[in-house]
This record gives sequence, C-alpha cells and structure tokens, in this order.
Amino acid sequence: MVSNIIESPEIVHDPGVILNCGWGRLIFGHTFPTPDSVAAAVLDEEPGKRDIAFYLNDPQIILNCAPQDLFLDPSTSYRLLKENHQSEASAVPGITISTLSQRSDLEGINSIYKNLNMVPVDPDHVWSRRSSERFRYFLAKHNETGDLLGVVMGVDHTCCFSDLQNSCSLWALGVDPQAGLPGIGEALTRHVADYYFSRGRQILDLSVMHNNDGAIRLYKKLGFEKQPVLAIKRRNSINEKLFVGAPPERDFNPYATIIIKEALRRGIVVEPLDPLRGFFRLSLGGRSVLCRESLSEMTSAIALQYCDDKALTCSLLHQAGLSVPAQIVSPTPEERSAFLHEHRRIVVKPARGEQGRGVAVDINTQEAMERAVCLAASDGVDVLLESYVEGDDLRIIVINGEVAAAAVRRPAEITGTGTHTVRELIESLSRRRSAATGGESSIPLDFETERCLKSEGVTYEHILEEGLSLRVRKTANLHTGGTIHDVTAKLHPRLGEAALAAARALLIPVTGLDFLVPSVEGPEYTIIEANERPGLANHEPQPTASKFIDFLFPQTIAVISA
Repeated sequence: MVSNIIESPEIVHDPGVILNCGWGRLIFGHTFPTPDSVAAAVLDEEPGKRDIAFYLNDPQIILNCAPQDLFLDPSTSYRLLKENHQSEASAVPGITISTLSQRSDLEGINSIYKNLNMVPVDPDHVWSRRSSERFRYFLAKHNETGDLLGVVMGVDHTCCFSDLQNSCSLWALGVDPQAGLPGIGEALTRHVADYYFSRGRQILDLSVMHNNDGAIRLYKKLGFEKQPVLAIKRRNSINEKLFVGAPPERDFNPYATIIIKEALRRGIVVEPLDPLRGFFRLSLGGRSVLCRESLSEMTSAIALQYCDDKALTCSLLHQAGLSVPAQIVSPTPEERSAFLHEHRRIVVKPARGEQGRGVAVDINTQEAMERAVCLAASDGVDVLLESYVEGDDLRIIVINGEVAAAAVRRPAEITGTGTHTVRELIESLSRRRSAATGGESSIPLDFETERCLKSEGVTYEHILEEGLSLRVRKTANLHTGGTIHDVTAKLHPRLGEAALAAARALLIPVTGLDFLVPSVEGPEYTIIEANERPGLANHEPQPTASKFIDFLFPQTIAVISA
C-alpha cells in the first residue's frame, strides 16, 4: 500500500513515484513494481483532488484490481520531440509569460480553473514549491493591466525519477474565457517546450480530452504526435462526467432519472424500455433488473397486491400489531352514515390507487361524504372509508430493511397579496410547483380543492388578504401541489421501527410508508398507506437512489460517492 501523504509533500517514492501538483497527484505508473501497487496509489486519492496515473504498464490489470473504483480516462496522449520543435517567441503581443512569483496570482489561477470546471490548486502547497525544479506553473499576464490571462504547469521527469527518456510533460493548461486575446494557449505551450528543451529535455508529453478538438488541432499544429499512452483515474464526483457518459436521451420523469443517473455513475448499463411510463432495465455483468422507477423485479407480485389494496394493507399492518385507522370497505349507504356518525370526521378514498387521486380528507357531513364517495368510485374501484387522524403527514422510505429517508409532507398553501383572486394564486403556485418538479406536481381545480376552500369560507373568486396563508388541499400528496421537508435526522426511533415492521409485514423490500404523527420527534403514530413505488427524487439530499442501487447491485457498493 502506498504510504499516506502527510502535510502534502511534493513527491513520494514508496513504492513508486508520485508527484503532488497542487490539484492532485501525478502517479508515474511505470515506476511501480506491480499493477496492484498502482491501483492502491490511485485509491489513496485525497478528497477534492483529481489524481492521474500515467505511463501505465498493463492498464487492463490495474483496472481489474478495483473495477468499480477505477476507470480508463477518455483522454489522448500527444508527444513533441525536441527535434521537431520550432522555437519562437510568443505570437501574442501585449502579454508576458513568467513563472509564479506573487502569492496573489494563486487566486487568479484558481479563478481560471474554476471557470473552466477544472480542479483548483492548493495555494499553500504550490506557493511553498514555486522554485521547485520538479514542477512549475507558468503564467500569461497582460502587459498593461497585469491581469492573469492563462496558466499551465510543466513537470520535469528527470528531477522526479531516473528517466531514461530524458522527458517532461505539460499539464493543467487553462486560458481565461474572458481574455479576449487569441493565441494565449499556443503561447503557453510553446513557452513550456522552450523552457524544458533549453534545459536538455528531449520529449514533451501531454494528455488532452479526446473530444477537445480545438486543443488537439493546436497540438498537431505545433508538431505533437499521438501516442499510445493511457491514463487511469478514480471514480469520484469530480470525474463523474468522464465515466458516467450521457444518460439515455429519453423523457424519463425525475423519479426514474435519479435512479438512472446513479446507475450510470457506477458503470451499470441502462436500457430505456418505456420512458413515458418509467420502465428501464439495469444490467451489470450477468445480472439484469427490470425497473419501473423505484419498483423493481425484487418486489414480488404478492407484495405488490398487499400495497395496492389499501384495505388489505391496513389489515396486515393491524395483524402485525401496528397502529392503523378504522376502516370500512364498500359500505352501504346505511353503513356509511353509521361510520360517519361514529367517527365524526372521516377520509374517503378509492380502495386502490395512487398519487392522491380521488382522495377526500376530513369529511364531516353526509352531503360531502356522498359526493366524495361518487368521485372515489368514478374509476369503478371499491370505496374505502377511514377514520380521520390529525397530525403531520410523514413519509418514511424503507429500502432493504433500512430506513433510508423520512420527510414531512405539507399540503399546498397560498399566500394572499390583497389584489389577486384565490384562483389566480392557486394557478400561480401550481405553475411554480410544476416547474420545480418537472411537471410532476400541480394543484387541480377540482371538487376537493373547492371543498377545502368552502370549509374556510372562501371561493375561487375571493381576493385573499395580503399576507394571509390558506391551505387549498387537505392532503399533502406531492402530485396535488404538496411540498416535502426532510426530517430524517429528527425521526423518533419508534417511528423508524414501525416503518421497518410494516415493510416486513408487507414482504416488500422498497416502500414508502405514509404515517400521521403528532410530532416526528415523538413515538405516537398511525400508518395509513404503503406505496410500492415511492418517489426517491422527493427525498434529496438523502441518498435514496444510492441505497436503491446498493440493494439491486450490492457488488457496486465500493464505488466512491464522495
């Protein structure tokens, strides 16, 4: 194993040569004794840095040492021989190129790198080694303003190890996008070549992204020739776009997209099947799993039925000793009246369904109940009456026997302006919710919204007083305009235990349990539903998609998520 770096030394020789360049480490692969020692060096990368293993012997074996953590960099190497170099002064009038001499220039270097989405340097490390012969930063500055316009780093290999080829290399070339002067990159490249060739070096190497056509044209113009030299990097968030690739060019909703992106990040193949309905297949090696968003083949047909039939869900959870509301299924008019009389406040909903469709909450009159029953039965399914329970609407996500996230969902709420009608305020909020959720959330102007307004003594045409807040739905479902607020860290242990017990009772590995609770920090609860296809995208920043892929492809858990 490579020795741990302490206080960012410039170079490490055990067991091979590693040069700390400030933005990361340059790992000279051909100086290491074995492929696994190179892999170990790359895996020792520090957070927030981008290491590069270059000049590799047997790169395929290095990758095989940690296939889920390492990847072959999609870059191309080019080489300039001293004999093919034509030394000439900078082609850009008005700029001067020199080595780093002012600490204040480090801020300008990092500004350029950040604007180009490159990794910034460690100012202390680079400044303390500004006179080092192993690596040097060269800066292009405007003669009149003194502004930093470009930067590049050169590495002298003969100062780092016994280099039989007497070579050097060029790295981290960056030009300020606002520089306004052409030819700065060319001037910096020529300057590096002049600098090292004048000191006796015979070869100048560099690595460039394979699709950077402008840079490649420049290097070919200067006499560089393509070389079969490969680089390996570690999978991390900085390098993600290099190894994930482009997602399928299909219109998946946010709930499928978050899973697809996590799968691609881990090198899992994604096959779009029916984007409109959220179907895709994930494959890795000899394993394939068919998914519809967070519902996968790992959920059995029995578990699916347990969740789909809300009355059966309630019965199974009750048998498991969990707290659930009182229910009655497909009641006669007399049974409905008796149930309302007994519980005073009830919920009416289809016995099967999702996304809050056909659900009416806090019904307290015979007339409202009968109208809600007609709407709930409009799709031909059985109607369920349930005792109303007050409390916060809490969704707990369980994945593979673990509480992955918890969030309180709040109903859609408008705030008066003193000039806009309730209808205008609802439509405005609905547009904002739709835009924020990729079209997944909006507030329907239906019977349920009208009933909620009526209970507050207002109509669609009412002008709401400035600053006055008004809930326009009783349910907190996200598809009907609700909002979600993460409470994972505040969740009482008893609530998490109840969620896990419910998932076991329903025989389901991935589910979203809907609770009503007086407080997320207290032990009291009532479970009202279980969702077999919970929207994982609703629970960011909790790593729900990561845990879902952990469940489906446990062999990829080693992939770094930093």
